[in-house]
Formats: sequence, structure tokens, C-alpha cells
Amino acid sequence: MLKTIFKLSAVAAAAAALFVNVHPGFGKGPDKKERNTFRSLPNIQKGRFVNEKTSNMEMNAADLYSFLKDSLQKREERSPAGDLLLAYTDWKRENSITWFGHSTFYITIGDFKILVDPMLGPAASPVSFLGSRRYTGSLLHLIEEMPEIDVVLLTHDHYDHLDYPSIQKLHSKVRRFLVPLGVGAHLKRWGVEAEKITELNWWEETKEEGILFALTPSRHFSGRGMLNRDHTLWGGWAVLAENTRLYISGDGGYGPHFKKIGAAYGPFDLTMMEGGQYDDRWNWVHMRPEEAVQGHKDVHGRKMMLAHWGGFTLAYHSRKEPVERALKAAEAQEVELLTPAVGSTVSIHEPAPQPKWWR
Repeated sequence: MLKTIFKLSAVAAAAAALFVNVHPGFGKGPDKKERNTFRSLPNIQKGRFVNEKTSNMEMNAADLYSFLKDSLQKREERSPAGDLLLAYTDWKRENSITWFGHSTFYITIGDFKILVDPMLGPAASPVSFLGSRRYTGSLLHLIEEMPEIDVVLLTHDHYDHLDYPSIQKLHSKVRRFLVPLGVGAHLKRWGVEAEKITELNWWEETKEEGILFALTPSRHFSGRGMLNRDHTLWGGWAVLAENTRLYISGDGGYGPHFKKIGAAYGPFDLTMMEGGQYDDRWNWVHMRPEEAVQGHKDVHGRKMMLAHWGGFTLAYHSRKEPVERALKAAEAQEVELLTPAVGSTVSIHEPAPQPKWWR
């Protein structure tokens, strides 16, 4: 009987490994040859990327028990009762920003068009029938409405930021992908031409049509499977044009890197600060809303938008809690927090209405 169980377990493990290798949704990280080119980098240890500030991501038995207990408890409206309605998007409006929930932003600087973390699929998962469901339902149809995109910015390779069906449908409309080191391997597996991809390490810069893009550090991790943790880099982006300066934090815990970024690239007209899907048990890789507001202050931001909420349920707090806590912290710190509805287009520089649409 024991022998049979071992055989069945081995078959199941082999089948799972085959599925991961064959199914394109899991992507494909950098191969051994490419990873060897990273070995001399200061943010590589033992073949894996590491944070500037040590982040302990180990879980003990008590943590695992508490996760199980929380997952079985009914909490206040962690997800909406039905699909959220999508507001009207003005694709042609210059010097504007549109938020599509979670961490996906469409930005125009003049007529230059930027798309950040274009995760528009129905679920934060390698397969559509698993994982947290998008509050609005799938937004893949928006890709048909979108104009040609000058630059796609990716912050890291987690499923709620890098989405296979979105990239598949989108990449023919994109002129350039700017990504952290190693992330290009996923894109190439999905049919993106290598010459359209630029990979950067932290603090490296590139220019597109006179606009400077710099990959900045964040305090996070990467990986799309059990065996490729931290094989690719993660980060945020500073975007500096003649009359517009933007900062995208990417996912990550609060840390001293924000003041360094502010000193190097600030001030910013608008920041997009991650501040949802947090928990005291993983605060070193996801900021609380109050920390997001402090990070905005550290980088010398003027206006702020809260990212990493309003799209998926990936933590145990209510879906409304991140923005309510951020509003309270922003008011206390005299920060202008923009709260456009999902899909709504607002000006980067001009005053914008602040609807409390989630209430």
C-alpha cells in the first residue's frame, strides 16, 4: 500500500512538473546561461536577486496556522458582491492617467502613451479558472480599444502584474517593453520579439523619445513557480519628461530606498504607491496604506494614487480598507490623494474630482 502511495505521488509530481513546463501561462524565466551573466551584480547572492534591505520571508508553523484560521473566517466584504462597473476611458486625453484597478495604469505624457503592469485578464493566476477573480470581470476587451502603446513598463513577474493572455493580445500594439532583469524571458516565450525588450537593473536608465525611464529598487521578491524564486528582478519606475515627473513604486515593503529615490529623481508630480493586499505577517514585501503615504512623502511627491487595491482579493482585509486608511493618512500628512473610479481618466496636473465611488 505504501509503495502504491509513493508511486502515485511520484506520478502526480511528474504530471504537475510537466504541466508547469508546458503551459505557457507559467512563463519561462532566464536560462542558466543568462543567469550566469547576473552573477557579478551587487544585488545577486547565490544566484538569486536580493533586496537592498534584508527581508525575512520565512514562515513558521504559527504563521501557517494563522493563515489557515484567517482563510476560514468570514470577513467584512473582502470582495464586491457583484462585478464593479467600469467608468468611461478617454484614450486620447493628453497628460492624463487612467487606473484599471490593482496596479494597471494607462498614462499619456503629451501624445506619448505608457501602460504599466498590463494585467487585464480575469484572474491573478496562470490559468483563468483558478486564483482571485478580477472585480470588474475580464478587461481583455479593452486592448482592442487601446491606441498603439509607446512603452509598457513591468515591475515584476508575479501573476497579478504580468499576465499571459494580456501580453499575448497586446504585444503587437507595443513599440517597447521596459522590464527588470530576467523578465524578458517570459515575454520572449510568449512571442514578443527580443528587439522590442529592454532589461534594466536598479538605478539603470534608458530614454524613449526624450523621456527618461529609470528602474528603481523596491523591497519585494519574484517568481511564477516553486523552483524559480528570485530568478528575475523586481522594482519601481521613475519617469521623467520635460514637464511631467512620475513615480511608480511597484510592489514592496517600506524602506530607506524611497528617500534615495527622492534624492535621485524627485520631486514628482504624481506617484503611484502600492498600499493594498498588506498584512502584518508580510509587511516587509507589501506596504500598509500609511506607509504608502509616507513613501510618497519620502520621494517628494505632489499628488498620489493608491495602487494594488480595487482589482483582486489577495489579503484578509476588506476591499475598502486600503483606500479608507490611505485617505485618513493623506489628510493627516496634507497629501493630495487621487481616487478616480476604475477606468476613469483624470488629469496629471490639473485638479480632478475625488469621488468616493467604493462606498
